[in-house]
Amino acid sequence: MTTQSKSVAGVLFAIGSYLWWAFVTPIYFKLFKEVPVVELVIWRVLSGLPLLLGLLFFRHKIKECFSALRDKKTCFLLLASALFISVNWIVFVISVVTDRLIDSSLGYYINPLVTVAFGFLFLGERLRKLQVIAVGIAFVGVVYLTISQGSLPWISLTLPCTFAMYGLMRKIMGVGSIEGLTIEMTFALPICIVLQWWLVSNGNAVSTEGDWYITGGLLLGGLVTIVPLLLFASGARRLKFSTLGILQYIAPSGQLILATVIFKEEFGLQRGIVFCLILLAVLLYSFDSWKFSTAQIEPAIE
Repeated sequence: MTTQSKSVAGVLFAIGSYLWWAFVTPIYFKLFKEVPVVELVIWRVLSGLPLLLGLLFFRHKIKECFSALRDKKTCFLLLASALFISVNWIVFVISVVTDRLIDSSLGYYINPLVTVAFGFLFLGERLRKLQVIAVGIAFVGVVYLTISQGSLPWISLTLPCTFAMYGLMRKIMGVGSIEGLTIEMTFALPICIVLQWWLVSNGNAVSTEGDWYITGGLLLGGLVTIVPLLLFASGARRLKFSTLGILQYIAPSGQLILATVIFKEEFGLQRGIVFCLILLAVLLYSFDSWKFSTAQIEPAIE
């Protein structure tokens, strides 16, 4: 495969993953909004883990999971990453089923800026001037939204913070994306089994009510989770990080369109002002990423 065709394939894979996260994932959870949030997350694990194990077995990668678990530090980091991604999943599902997908969209617009800030705080990475300005503008937008609505925008903050921490854990441990997710789901499996048993014993499990539509939909939860991850992994291997950084805004943009046009969520003036500030921050961040990718020397501030 030539470099050009490899790049084109990478772009298509990446766009496919972001479009999936923008439309397929929220629509899926919206269709099953009558199912308790905890049960939706449980079945992401129960139906997704067998698919991941089968994929790793087919690719002869199972042994890499055992290798990662032999290292105590890596095992601890995987436990932490499992916690962060679980919270992220739960909050995202809540945003969809409670008609707050706009808040989720805002959160994922902020996500790369939070990632940059965490890199500075926890890894000692240097921030370039435009990155500092972009993070500052985003912070102003969050403060304005908090003051204007009289409460902390917890969904818009929890999603980027948990995902940024998840990315931080993954960067430190150096475990493959599919292998890492398999281990994380394995860690979560006993908790999911106990919670599902508790729901069944108390008569609160929707999956046992005999409705084939609900049961079949829950079984698809793993597929809905894994497909975009595979597409993203395929794209990431073929593209520059700066290209991925720009393409990632497809997901929150799609979620915003879905929330306002299809789900009919109220946008409002306050959110409009905040989104304008965040989009300005995003444009500055994207321009800085593009400029840095073409530069030979990295201008930075401590």
